[in-house]
Amino acid sequence: MTIDCCSNIAFIPNDIWEVIAIKVATDSIQSLCSLRMSCKAAHDAGEADIVHRSVSIPPPHATPWWWCLNPEAKTFFDRCMAAGNPELLFREALRELFIRRNENVGIQMLNRASSRGHAAAKYALSMMLMLRTDYNVEKQKGLELYRELDAAGLLAGSEVQMPRIEEQHTVCASPRCSTRGHMPLLYDYRRRAAERNSVHAFGRAAHIPCIQCRADYDLQAFVNLP
Repeated sequence: MTIDCCSNIAFIPNDIWEVIAIKVATDSIQSLCSLRMSCKAAHDAGEADIVHRSVSIPPPHATPWWWCLNPEAKTFFDRCMAAGNPELLFREALRELFIRRNENVGIQMLNRASSRGHAAAKYALSMMLMLRTDYNVEKQKGLELYRELDAAGLLAGSEVQMPRIEEQHTVCASPRCSTRGHMPLLYDYRRRAAERNSVHAFGRAAHIPCIQCRADYDLQAFVNLP
């Protein structure tokens, strides 16, 4: 791209370029690369940590296979990870939790990703905290995160896999709750309905008034994903 020497682009402050680069980075990696090749000011702005933190990372199935073999691509993703890109933090957190079995490290990464607005990370963090039986305070924090997701309408699209659930992991402990303890049955009913392609497979536990029971239903779904 050729830029006229008298162009006003030369007088745009660097912080404005960074704002532009962040906006472009949230669209796609390709868009960011195109912007950085347009002129030196755009290239320099694209080097900022906040830009790497804001990059929209494509899902694994949409990522070109050769990126994992390209040294420049690897350096770019390493830079995004170091800058605290929430999507990459979330993926690495799942590896720490379910492959390497480093629960504390995984939860710390989920916390970082969640604090940067990653809804799936916040959901996974709420599930992990509610499944803990040794720290009642963390279990309550998990329920609060779940309440926030529910209030924002973000629960329907959040699903992450976690192995096994035990009776002591349940959230609802109210002896006056009429739906307490029934969420495994509701989950099993929804699952069997899904196998028959029935309309009764939909709705999850949205009709249940007790949010703690709704959290228990999601715990069932969380640990039983195929």
